Amino acid sequence: MKKIKLIILLLLLTFVITGCTIVRIDTSSIDNILSIVLTKSNNLFNQVGQGYKYYLPSGVTYIGSDDLNDILYSNGTYYYLYIDTINYHYKTDVSYKEKNDAYYSRFLSPRISDKYKYYGYLEINEIDDNYYVEFVYNYAKIEAQTTKEELNNVILNSSYILSTIKYNDEVINLFLDDDYFKNRTGKYNNYNVKDTSTKFELEKENSIEEE
Repeated sequence: MKKIKLIILLLLLTFVITGCTIVRIDTSSIDNILSIVLTKSNNLFNQVGQGYKYYLPSGVTYIGSDDLNDILYSNGTYYYLYIDTINYHYKTDVSYKEKNDAYYSRFLSPRISDKYKYYGYLEINEIDDNYYVEFVYNYAKIEAQTTKEELNNVILNSSYILSTIKYNDEVINLFLDDDYFKNRTGKYNNYNVKDTSTKFELEKENSIEEE
Protein backbone atom coordinates (compact mmCIF):
# COMPACT_ATOMS: atom_id res chain seq x y z
CA MET A 1 0.00 0.00 0.00
CA LYS A 2 2.84 2.38 0.86
CA LYS A 3 4.49 1.60 -2.50
CA ILE A 4 1.27 2.43 -4.36
CA LYS A 5 0.95 5.74 -2.53
CA LEU A 6 4.58 6.52 -3.29
CA ILE A 7 4.09 5.80 -6.99
CA ILE A 8 0.98 8.00 -7.11
CA LEU A 9 2.86 10.79 -5.34
CA LEU A 10 5.73 10.56 -7.81
CA LEU A 11 3.31 10.66 -10.75
CA LEU A 12 1.57 13.74 -9.35
CA LEU A 13 4.91 15.43 -8.72
CA THR A 14 6.00 14.67 -12.28
CA PHE A 15 2.76 16.15 -13.60
CA VAL A 16 3.17 19.33 -11.55
CA ILE A 17 6.79 19.80 -12.59
CA THR A 18 6.00 19.16 -16.26
CA GLY A 19 3.04 21.54 -16.14
CA CYS A 20 5.17 24.37 -14.78
CA THR A 21 8.20 23.94 -16.99
CA ILE A 22 8.85 24.70 -20.63
CA VAL A 23 9.59 21.41 -22.35
CA ARG A 24 12.14 21.24 -25.14
CA ILE A 25 10.73 20.10 -28.46
CA ASP A 26 11.94 18.72 -31.76
CA THR A 27 14.01 21.50 -33.32
CA SER A 28 14.60 19.91 -36.71
CA SER A 29 12.01 22.17 -38.35
CA ILE A 30 11.52 25.92 -37.92
CA ASP A 31 7.86 25.55 -38.90
CA ASN A 32 7.46 22.96 -36.15
CA ILE A 33 9.05 25.24 -33.56
CA LEU A 34 6.76 28.15 -34.44
CA SER A 35 3.57 26.10 -34.60
CA ILE A 36 4.19 24.51 -31.19
CA VAL A 37 5.75 27.27 -29.08
CA LEU A 38 3.81 30.30 -30.34
CA THR A 39 0.41 28.64 -29.99
CA LYS A 40 0.81 27.51 -26.38
CA SER A 41 -0.19 29.50 -23.31
CA ASN A 42 2.60 30.01 -20.83
CA ASN A 43 2.69 32.29 -17.81
CA LEU A 44 6.25 31.57 -16.70
CA PHE A 45 8.69 34.45 -16.25
CA ASN A 46 12.11 34.89 -14.67
CA GLN A 47 13.21 38.21 -16.14
CA VAL A 48 11.65 41.60 -15.34
CA GLY A 49 12.21 44.86 -17.20
CA GLN A 50 10.64 48.33 -17.20
CA GLY A 51 6.99 47.62 -17.85
CA TYR A 52 7.43 44.04 -19.04
CA LYS A 53 8.55 40.56 -18.00
CA TYR A 54 9.35 37.34 -19.84
CA TYR A 55 10.76 33.85 -19.57
CA LEU A 56 14.45 33.38 -20.24
CA PRO A 57 15.07 29.75 -21.36
CA SER A 58 17.75 27.62 -19.76
CA GLY A 59 21.13 28.33 -21.33
CA VAL A 60 20.28 31.92 -22.27
CA THR A 61 21.99 34.59 -20.17
CA TYR A 62 20.84 38.14 -19.53
CA ILE A 63 23.75 40.51 -20.22
CA GLY A 64 22.30 43.97 -19.73
CA SER A 65 19.73 46.56 -20.79
CA ASP A 66 19.63 49.82 -22.69
CA ASP A 67 16.28 51.34 -21.78
CA LEU A 68 13.81 48.95 -23.48
CA ASN A 69 16.49 46.95 -25.29
CA ASP A 70 17.81 43.80 -23.60
CA ILE A 71 21.03 42.06 -24.60
CA LEU A 72 21.02 38.28 -24.17
CA TYR A 73 23.60 35.60 -24.90
CA SER A 74 23.63 31.86 -25.55
CA ASN A 75 26.25 29.52 -26.97
CA GLY A 76 28.15 32.08 -29.03
CA THR A 77 25.13 34.11 -30.16
CA TYR A 78 23.99 37.53 -28.95
CA TYR A 79 20.26 38.22 -28.94
CA TYR A 80 18.98 41.81 -29.09
CA LEU A 81 15.48 42.10 -27.67
CA TYR A 82 13.51 45.30 -28.32
CA ILE A 83 10.26 45.99 -26.50
CA ASP A 84 7.82 48.08 -28.55
CA THR A 85 5.51 49.45 -25.87
CA ILE A 86 4.10 52.14 -28.17
CA ASN A 87 2.62 49.64 -30.62
CA TYR A 88 1.55 47.46 -27.70
CA HIS A 89 -0.34 50.37 -26.13
CA TYR A 90 -2.15 51.18 -29.37
CA LYS A 91 -2.48 47.48 -30.34
CA THR A 92 -1.02 48.17 -33.77
CA ASP A 93 -1.03 45.21 -36.15
CA VAL A 94 2.16 44.17 -37.92
CA SER A 95 2.21 44.19 -41.72
CA TYR A 96 4.73 42.07 -43.56
CA LYS A 97 5.15 40.73 -47.08
CA GLU A 98 6.87 37.36 -47.31
CA LYS A 99 10.09 37.39 -49.35
CA ASN A 100 10.96 34.66 -51.84
CA ASP A 101 14.66 35.53 -51.87
CA ALA A 102 15.11 35.15 -48.10
CA TYR A 103 16.43 31.95 -46.52
CA TYR A 104 13.21 31.87 -44.49
CA SER A 105 10.31 34.30 -44.54
CA ARG A 106 6.96 33.82 -42.83
CA PHE A 107 4.15 36.12 -41.78
CA LEU A 108 2.57 35.18 -38.44
CA SER A 109 -1.11 35.95 -38.12
CA PRO A 110 -3.70 35.15 -35.41
CA ARG A 111 -6.06 33.56 -37.88
CA ILE A 112 -8.14 30.61 -36.75
CA SER A 113 -6.06 28.25 -38.88
CA ASP A 114 -2.78 29.50 -37.42
CA LYS A 115 -3.83 29.80 -33.75
CA TYR A 116 -1.17 32.45 -33.11
CA LYS A 117 -2.12 35.05 -30.53
CA TYR A 118 -0.34 38.01 -32.11
CA TYR A 119 0.76 39.34 -35.46
CA GLY A 120 4.41 39.13 -36.37
CA TYR A 121 6.94 37.65 -38.76
CA LEU A 122 10.16 35.70 -38.92
CA GLU A 123 12.74 36.53 -41.57
CA ILE A 124 16.14 34.85 -41.89
CA ASN A 125 18.80 35.89 -44.38
CA GLU A 126 22.15 34.26 -45.08
CA ILE A 127 25.05 36.73 -44.78
CA ASP A 128 28.67 35.64 -45.23
CA ASP A 129 28.03 32.05 -44.07
CA ASN A 130 26.08 33.35 -41.06
CA TYR A 131 22.35 33.74 -40.60
CA TYR A 132 20.72 37.02 -39.66
CA VAL A 133 17.47 36.53 -37.74
CA GLU A 134 14.74 39.17 -37.48
CA PHE A 135 11.85 37.89 -35.38
CA VAL A 136 8.86 40.11 -34.53
CA TYR A 137 6.05 38.86 -32.31
CA ASN A 138 3.93 40.03 -29.37
CA TYR A 139 4.92 43.70 -29.85
CA ALA A 140 8.60 42.88 -29.47
CA LYS A 141 11.52 42.07 -31.72
CA ILE A 142 14.60 39.87 -31.51
CA GLU A 143 17.59 40.26 -33.80
CA ALA A 144 20.52 37.86 -33.87
CA GLN A 145 23.33 36.74 -36.12
CA THR A 146 24.27 33.09 -35.76
CA THR A 147 25.67 29.98 -37.41
CA LYS A 148 23.83 27.29 -39.32
CA GLU A 149 24.38 24.86 -36.44
CA GLU A 150 22.80 27.21 -33.89
CA LEU A 151 20.04 28.64 -36.08
CA ASN A 152 17.16 26.43 -34.95
CA ASN A 153 18.13 26.80 -31.29
CA VAL A 154 18.09 30.57 -31.74
CA ILE A 155 14.58 30.35 -33.20
CA LEU A 156 13.49 28.09 -30.34
CA ASN A 157 14.87 30.39 -27.63
CA SER A 158 13.47 33.48 -29.36
CA SER A 159 10.03 31.86 -29.66
CA TYR A 160 9.94 31.19 -25.93
CA ILE A 161 11.08 34.70 -25.05
CA LEU A 162 8.72 36.57 -27.38
CA SER A 163 5.67 34.42 -26.62
CA THR A 164 6.04 34.80 -22.84
CA ILE A 165 6.38 38.59 -22.73
CA LYS A 166 3.78 40.14 -20.43
CA TYR A 167 3.27 43.91 -20.28
CA ASN A 168 2.51 46.04 -17.23
CA ASP A 169 -0.11 48.52 -18.40
CA GLU A 170 0.22 50.81 -15.38
CA VAL A 171 3.96 51.23 -15.83
CA ILE A 172 3.63 51.67 -19.59
CA ASN A 173 0.96 54.35 -19.16
CA LEU A 174 3.33 56.26 -16.89
CA PHE A 175 6.08 55.99 -19.49
CA LEU A 176 3.77 57.27 -22.22
CA ASP A 177 3.51 60.57 -20.37
CA ASP A 178 7.28 60.96 -20.61
CA ASP A 179 8.57 62.72 -23.75
CA TYR A 180 11.97 61.09 -23.27
CA PHE A 181 10.38 57.67 -23.46
CA LYS A 182 8.55 58.53 -26.68
CA ASN A 183 11.77 59.68 -28.29
CA ARG A 184 13.46 56.33 -27.56
CA THR A 185 11.16 54.33 -29.86
CA GLY A 186 13.32 55.17 -32.86
CA LYS A 187 15.97 52.79 -31.53
CA TYR A 188 13.63 49.88 -32.20
CA ASN A 189 14.54 49.66 -35.89
CA ASN A 190 18.01 51.17 -35.94
CA TYR A 191 20.22 48.52 -34.36
CA ASN A 192 23.18 46.99 -36.16
CA VAL A 193 23.61 43.53 -34.68
CA LYS A 194 27.18 43.05 -35.87
CA ASP A 195 28.40 46.46 -34.68
CA THR A 196 26.60 46.12 -31.35
CA SER A 197 28.10 42.67 -30.70
CA THR A 198 31.59 44.07 -31.28
CA LYS A 199 30.88 47.07 -29.05
CA PHE A 200 29.58 44.87 -26.26
CA GLU A 201 32.57 42.52 -26.45
CA LEU A 202 34.97 45.47 -26.21
CA GLU A 203 33.07 46.90 -23.24
CA LYS A 204 33.14 43.52 -21.52
CA GLU A 205 36.89 43.16 -22.08
CA ASN A 206 37.51 46.66 -20.70
CA SER A 207 35.45 45.94 -17.58
CA ILE A 208 37.40 42.73 -16.98
CA GLU A 209 40.73 44.56 -17.35
CA GLU A 210 39.60 47.27 -14.91
CA GLU A 211 38.75 44.63 -12.32
